[in-house]
Amino acid sequence: MKFFLKNIEEIFSFVIFSFMALLAFANVLTRYLFNYPIAFTEEIEVGAMVWLTLFGAAIGFKRGSHLGISFLTARLPNRIKILSSKFALLLTLGLFGMLIYFCCIQIIQEIELRIISESLGLPQWIYTAGIPIGSLFILLRVLEIAFKRETTFGRDMND
Repeated sequence: MKFFLKNIEEIFSFVIFSFMALLAFANVLTRYLFNYPIAFTEEIEVGAMVWLTLFGAAIGFKRGSHLGISFLTARLPNRIKILSSKFALLLTLGLFGMLIYFCCIQIIQEIELRIISESLGLPQWIYTAGIPIGSLFILLRVLEIAFKRETTFGRDMND
């Protein structure tokens, strides 16, 4: 269970990407073997790409592999590094917090208005739900990294 929780984004990403690859492969096969493409696969793949993108962003935050301005921050004094790190944390929390808030409003509206997708007629909120769910994973990972960094900065400052 600990492995699953530690790598939940990678597991979800693997499942989503595998499903997308199988769907695309089936579409290619039917297109070339039977001259009949499966049109609805594009809708599913685009919706899955939203989920995959946000889970990928969460993985990037967890691993600390997002682009940064380390060229500048590496040359700053420790106090300014800490302040800029906390400022970046606040901006990130604000951005993804607003994304969750506004997407939840959008999902509520999609449910109330009974908006459905064009090809399959599925409720549109299923595709939209990837944004706040993925953003929640991002927020959790950002807070996790911030907590680890805070304890590291605290040790550095006391040494």
